[in-house]
Amino acid sequence: QVQLVESGGGLVQAGGSLRLSCAASGRTLSMYAMGWFRQAPGKERESVAAINWSGSSTYYADSVKGRFTISRDNAKNTVYLQMNSLKPEDTAVYYCALRILGGSYYYRSSVDYNYWGQGTQVTVSS
Repeated sequence: QVQLVESGGGLVQAGGSLRLSCAASGRTLSMYAMGWFRQAPGKERESVAAINWSGSSTYYADSVKGRFTISRDNAKNTVYLQMNSLKPEDTAVYYCALRILGGSYYYRSSVDYNYWGQGTQVTVSS
């Protein structure tokens, strides 16, 4: 089993920044891909960013491109989401996800992931 624990969420004013972290633990992990998703009230969960095992390939939703940066530290089994220039529409619960196979690629769909964190709330006030 794999456990994912997110941290770093909170309340921030529009234009501000937050850095989310997601630490993975449990079974021996290697060559896994990771992603960040978010879900706002009344909306479906959507992909925000994704990264492959080496960090050489990344994906960003159009809505966050140029403002968010996904990165990872494999020595710490941790993935990060740096969020800058936050907007009220970024308000959501943010989830990290891990896929244990096919780490050479990134994955945009929630069905491609095996494990999920509990979520962390991000609220951006106007």
